[in-house]
Order: sequence, then C-alpha cells, then structure tokens
Amino acid sequence: MMLNRRHIRVKVMQTMYAFKGNESDDFAKDQKFLLFSIDNMYNLYLLLMSLLIEVQKRAENDLQKKQKKHLATKEDKDPNRKFVNNQLLKLLKENVQLKNQLEAHKITNWELDGEYIDVIFKAIIASDLYKDYMKTRVSDFKEDKDFIVDVFKDIIAPNDKLYDYMEDKNLTWLDDLPTVNTTILKLLRKVKVNAPENYFTPKLYKDIDDKQFAVDLFKKTLLNRTAINKEIDLKTKNWDSERIATVDFVLLQMAICELKNFSSIPVKVTINEYLEISKEYSTPKSSIFINGILDKLVKEYEAAGELNKMGRGLM
Repeated sequence: MMLNRRHIRVKVMQTMYAFKGNESDDFAKDQKFLLFSIDNMYNLYLLLMSLLIEVQKRAENDLQKKQKKHLATKEDKDPNRKFVNNQLLKLLKENVQLKNQLEAHKITNWELDGEYIDVIFKAIIASDLYKDYMKTRVSDFKEDKDFIVDVFKDIIAPNDKLYDYMEDKNLTWLDDLPTVNTTILKLLRKVKVNAPENYFTPKLYKDIDDKQFAVDLFKKTLLNRTAINKEIDLKTKNWDSERIATVDFVLLQMAICELKNFSSIPVKVTINEYLEISKEYSTPKSSIFINGILDKLVKEYEAAGELNKMGRGLM
C-alpha cells in the first residue's frame, strides 16, 4: 500500500486549509475533493512507472535508428543492448495489470509530452551510472535492478524539469511526490524475477478503515469546529490570534478532534503525528507552540475523564 496515516492527515489538512465555508455549509464537494486528491496520488504513481517504460522504448528506437543510418558504424550495427534488454524494465513493460491500470486511469501523458522522455533518456545516457553499466554486454537480474534503482533515485526523482512538469499538471502532486517516490523505490528494490502479477499495482489505502479515517477526520473536525476553536482560544489568550499561522490552527483543530473522537488512536500517536506534520508544513516554532497547547489540553481532558481511549498502550 502507498498511503500511511500521516499522509492521510496531510491531505485532510490541505482540504481543511482550503475550506472556506462554515459548519452549516454542505461540505460534500470538499469531501469529494479530499478523496479525489488522494486518488490522484495513484495517477502520479502510474505516471512515473509509465515513464520508466517509455524510456526503455525510447532507447529501443534509438538503437533502431542507428542501425538504419546510411553510414552506420560497427557499434551502430551491433550495439550493446544491455539497457534495452534490462530485465526489470522488461518486467514493467510486460506486466498486464500495470498496463490495464495505465489504460483505466488514462495515463497517456507521454504521448503528448514526449520531450520529457527525451530529457530523462539523455540524462541517463550522459551519466557515469550508465557508462559503468554499459561496460559489459551481459547482466543478471540483480545488476539490472540495481541500475534502475540508481537511475530512479539519482536521475529521475531529482530532475527539475520533471518536477516543474508535475507542478504544472497538478498542484497537489508536489506534496505526494516524496511518498510516491519512496513507494516506487521500495517496490523496485524488493522486486524479484518471479514477482506476482499485482506487484506493480499496489493498493492506495491499507484497508477500508484508512479511507474511512480520512472522511471521518475531515467531517468531525469541521462539524466540531466552533467548540474546538473555543478550546484553542482559551489556551492562546496571550497569543495574538492574527499571529498564529493558519496551518497551525488547522493542525490544532484536527489534533483536538482526533484526541476526543478517535478512541482507538493513542494520545501519543496523535500528538507526535501533528508535531511531525507541523515541522514539515509550518513555521520553525510551530511544533513547540502546538505541543504546548496539546499538552495542557490532554492534562485537562484526563483530569475530567474526557479521553475515552480503548486498548493497551494508549497513553
């Protein structure tokens, strides 16, 4: 599976941040946007997997063109086919389930935007990685796999032009990119020659509970916003509310909602998750600010018996 709970929380935070209505408003369309932006992450995954397949095709075309050249050299006529025959790329290209998913999600970007395939292909060929790899003409699956892992990690993932392209195509993709890249690297590193058909089509959610968690967290935070905001106001009296970063406010709303309404999630887990998210998405001092407020609130909830947590190891 690709999504973990932290990424779900980030998606909810982004949707909350963009939500301009109030509690009585119909937020069905915002909930739809939330689920759509999560689903869209899978399209990004497919897009990057199809990039690898297209780069292989581009390499194949390149060799064919050279062989047909009027003044073909010996190397042109009998080229080193090691890259074109890379066994991992071949696995991807021949994977029926991946092909079906690419068709079902209409991932045809590279037909129109083929120049990006060129950019990546040329970057690969110009690299020392490639030169080392092509020193021999035969390889085993492990060497082929290691090469593609390195290509993805060192050439594709950090490519600026590709990054700009993703940003143009879909704004939410930039936040998804680290998660998707990590998923792809994990899959590539662990793949075996006899990988099952569904290996390259991982599930987006771990289970149905995770999808429900996304919807519930969004809805319950919005529905309880007035009450939650009062609690935040009481704890931030010495703070100028204008000075509290909007992201921090949203994260506090979500954390308080989670503490009070999600009995199976340990207090520590909730607090740690929101502190980590604030470090990544807010100001340098945010995590200290958020931690201070949540710490006070948890003590009050405990004293009042308002934390109905179930199960062991919850505090």
